[in-house]
Amino acid sequence: MHEDTSLYTECYSSSLMAPRKKKRTYRRKSFSLLNALESYTYLSILSQGVAGTTPYGMLTQEGDLASSSYYDAGLGVSSMTVTGAEQISLADIVQNPSLALSQMGKNLQSNIVPMAVSSLLTGVTFRFGRRLLRRPLSNINRNLVKPALGAGIRI
Repeated sequence: MHEDTSLYTECYSSSLMAPRKKKRTYRRKSFSLLNALESYTYLSILSQGVAGTTPYGMLTQEGDLASSSYYDAGLGVSSMTVTGAEQISLADIVQNPSLALSQMGKNLQSNIVPMAVSSLLTGVTFRFGRRLLRRPLSNINRNLVKPALGAGIRI
């Protein structure tokens, strides 16, 4: 009789098993001011390196990007100069997209290493700061932010 039960177990055990539960995705229910500050820092590094201005400046500055060409008779060559390329704004991109994007590409190539170093140091600094200030931030969130602003916002 022992053989019969083992045969039954071998044949039907896989079909009688309960289905596996799917992994549950976790979504934060609150807005973190520190996460927003870290994201803005990364955005600032990117916009400073590529466009030469802050994110706010990129949205609000006037379009002053222009190119002009002149002929040098002594050398017998034609040259092109770009003005307003230090700070590229959204208006520059809309008015002259090819010139703005080529200048942004040049800025990216020349600033890629400082941008990478800044991004790396920003990540390390925020991670270290959160660990160092875990208890004070928890206390502030529990005693000041949550009663004043509700459970949806935290530092």
